[in-house]
Amino acid sequence: QVQLVESGGGLVQAGESLRLSCAASGIIFSTYVMGWYRQAPGKQRELVAGFISSSTTNYADAVKGRFTISRDNAKNTVYLEMNSLKPEDTAVYYCNAKNIRDSWINYWGQGTQVTVSS
Repeated sequence: QVQLVESGGGLVQAGESLRLSCAASGIIFSTYVMGWYRQAPGKQRELVAGFISSSTTNYADAVKGRFTISRDNAKNTVYLEMNSLKPEDTAVYYCNAKNIRDSWINYWGQGTQVTVSS
């Protein structure tokens, strides 16, 4: 079966860093676009960072310059390096895999909580 297993979330203080990992199994990893989303209480889920290709990534305005998405195809893993964390970054972070050819084929991770205290 398809699984996206996230790790790395937790409780940190403002200004600190976290590195989220998402390990995929059950899919041909190279045929999927990977992305990170987050959802804060009372808010809609939003795209944080997307890895479209090795030369094309995109970030939400709120995280530009602080977050970096990367991908290791050999490990079937996508990462989100989160630096200079702010309390407003507090949310549940989700990993997503979207099929390149058929975009309606997509999968979600279980979500991992990131809490940034002031």
